[in-house]
Amino acid sequence: MDNENGKSSIRVLCRRLVIIKNEPGLQWLIGSHFFPPFTILSTFRCIHTLPSNPLSPDHSKESDDLRTLLPRGFTVIGALIVGNNLNLERIAGEAIDASRKLREFLEGDDNGGKLGDQSLIGAVLDSNVGEVRFFVSRSGNSSKIGAVSDVVYEENAEKYVWERGCMLRCELPIKLPLYYSVNSLKDAENFCLQATDAIAAKLRDPQVTYIVETLNESLTEVPRPVILRGVELDFQTNLSNAWQLIKTAQESDAKSLPCSYFCSKSNDNSSFTSMEESADKIQVTILLNRSGNPSKSAAPIAKFFPALEDAKLLVVDYKLEVLCYSAKDLPLSYAASKLIIPGLVDQLCTMKNTILPYLLTHHPQLHPYHFSPPGILHPITVVYELNYGETEIKQVEIRKSLHLRLGLPFDRPLLRIANAINLSITKDSARSNSTRRGSPLLKDVHLGIPSSGASGGLVSLIQGSYEYHHYLQDGFDDSGWGCAYRSLQTIISWFRLQHYASIDVPSHREIQQSLVEIGDKDPSFMGSREWIGAIELSFVLDKLLGVSCKVINVRSGAELPEKCRELALHFENQGTPVMIGGGVLAYTLLGVDYNEASGDCAFLILDPHYTGNDELKKIVNGGWVGWKKAVDSKGKHFFLHDKFYNLLLPQRPNMV
Repeated sequence: MDNENGKSSIRVLCRRLVIIKNEPGLQWLIGSHFFPPFTILSTFRCIHTLPSNPLSPDHSKESDDLRTLLPRGFTVIGALIVGNNLNLERIAGEAIDASRKLREFLEGDDNGGKLGDQSLIGAVLDSNVGEVRFFVSRSGNSSKIGAVSDVVYEENAEKYVWERGCMLRCELPIKLPLYYSVNSLKDAENFCLQATDAIAAKLRDPQVTYIVETLNESLTEVPRPVILRGVELDFQTNLSNAWQLIKTAQESDAKSLPCSYFCSKSNDNSSFTSMEESADKIQVTILLNRSGNPSKSAAPIAKFFPALEDAKLLVVDYKLEVLCYSAKDLPLSYAASKLIIPGLVDQLCTMKNTILPYLLTHHPQLHPYHFSPPGILHPITVVYELNYGETEIKQVEIRKSLHLRLGLPFDRPLLRIANAINLSITKDSARSNSTRRGSPLLKDVHLGIPSSGASGGLVSLIQGSYEYHHYLQDGFDDSGWGCAYRSLQTIISWFRLQHYASIDVPSHREIQQSLVEIGDKDPSFMGSREWIGAIELSFVLDKLLGVSCKVINVRSGAELPEKCRELALHFENQGTPVMIGGGVLAYTLLGVDYNEASGDCAFLILDPHYTGNDELKKIVNGGWVGWKKAVDSKGKHFFLHDKFYNLLLPQRPNMV
């Protein structure tokens, strides 16, 4: 974009540029057609390079990946090179050349094979000072580049993105029946190619009708759905100059409704948090009139074409689902023709290329999923093969590759199916998933409770969300014996909500069944009211979740403060809830407040012995969750000195 002096400036929306220091490489800079030209939303690492040079991208493979990952409306606007060469301007030119060639692979068909006079960004990590230097090309020519010193880092990036644009979603299931000769298996591939290409062409058919409606459940007045017919759509224009496209459309067709027709009219933009919470969402449904209108009335005719040789029927199942980003001012007709349709065609081609090699052996079950990883302002789309389990090595390697490209940590399951965005349900129904037998459970009941514990201490807390499980929930009376079961349920809920596991939180009987199955308990244990402790909890976590645990043995409650430093490190590094068991009581530990110099400490205790209704105010005011000093101001000991304690520290799985 140009500043007031007519000079180019860069706006950086992403929280950081993902730079791997001391490791040469290239990263793509991601922007949007609907933002000023030099606005960076995110960076994608280039992972496919030519064997001869790690800075030379394999543009064909990179474009195939990015075409799947990036929703329409986002695009590559430049590249960043991490290197040690001091000739910054020359390296910036190489980055611009690489990004231009990738753009031609990505958008060549849309733009007639050329990018025109679009300017691009070349960024270089200056190894002398450890800073990124930005350059921009003039009129799309990398031989004419200029340095940019005006770089703006946007503080409220989510607001910048989602107050200007909205998400379009389109789901299109397709079943493609194919008959092929058993004596000519090659025919099956040819028929599949021809039929799939025919579907792509049919999407631009004048008989195609689009129903557009809102997915915003927060709107007080829901706008009526809009019907768009194929004859109204413009497939000739492109998005190379989206701002001019919007202006031209508004001036030439005042009746063309913009996407903002389905967006929230509220002016309260103060609470933009994430795409799922903040974005306006629009649903596009595609309908096709399969029966034409004959010129004159006639009786239906059925024709029979007998097969000349043995034939088989093969049904190819495409489940298309695309997300697109659009400026709110863009007319719905352009959004359908230049975002939804190309997005469907891209996804269809990706699935076709994946299916063809295995068409007659095992038909892949492909399904697109959308994710909103932390630190990335826009959604990404991944097509997963459902024939593989999520822990199967091939699927794990695919996720590792995605984590590498996106700069995500390798010990968090951020791109598992359970973590996918679900735009087909409302927030209310999403919240109802956190229920057991129809009763909603409270989450994160410790939030907002100030520490009144250690003087000058450092607070270390659980990372992520959990559900509060306690006595008498689900109409099940476990008062007096089930506190460790409830603590285990809270711990398992943490693993579910962080998407390390997809199993339901087990009941008391299911927990007992697990212990019987591994041989720790006799069959008579089933249905009993016997207590369990930290060791039994570790067995259940290992069996049901594959989670390992560390156990700390303490001979007396008086020794627990000595473990505060170790517990603080656990919450900083692992972040999982801790079960404290001793004597006849069990608690869940959510954090510690620890002054390393003085040894003063306090424990954030979640007490499963609560027997009332799930009322947050009642739970907090009653002290069922709160900070506990080992010895309070009245000299009372929270942990008993004549009892031993076992602390169960579940370890966060190192997985993707």
